[in-house]
Amino acid sequence: MASVVSASSLAGNDIANALFANPYEGAEFSGYVADDEAVRTARHAEAIPRMTGHLDDAAHQLDLSATGCHYLAHGITEDLASMQDHTAASAQQTTGLALTAAQYDALKSLLGGGRLYESSQRGLGVTRVATDDGTRVSIATYQALSKRGLVTADTSTSLYHGQKITVTEDGHRALTQPRHRAALPTAAATAPKAAVAQGARR
Repeated sequence: MASVVSASSLAGNDIANALFANPYEGAEFSGYVADDEAVRTARHAEAIPRMTGHLDDAAHQLDLSATGCHYLAHGITEDLASMQDHTAASAQQTTGLALTAAQYDALKSLLGGGRLYESSQRGLGVTRVATDDGTRVSIATYQALSKRGLVTADTSTSLYHGQKITVTEDGHRALTQPRHRAALPTAAATAPKAAVAQGARR
């Protein structure tokens, strides 16, 4: 874009110089003696090459400006296509794998606020999640959400003081999907009963 602006500005300057070099005489002013034909002819002969040179330079700069516009339009098109691909990939990553019921509940709870803590138990550092509404969220569930980019923690704060957990835009989009419901294990439950019934008949 900078090259387009520069080339078009130079073209405008060249056109202005061409106009400035134009020896066109307007109406005569009273009190001023008009130049004779020979002087005007000489002045025109001197001005024409200068004007032609300025106009040639202006045409060259306009060609450069047009080329720059083509490159700029191509770059914008590529950037828009790349952004659309990134958005589609992000949406696919968010919605491609449905959240489990535990992950969905944890994410919804963290909307209200939560912190990531590390406490010492028996000499070992144990990381845990504390939600503002008291919902229990396992560290494994939190890590699964974090890995998918649905939550982030403020790492500028020490874990011992508690890192604030924030639900990302992808996390908000994930919550717009229906909550996953586990299918009732009807087939698995009825198969043993059928086997027991057949055994009793024998």
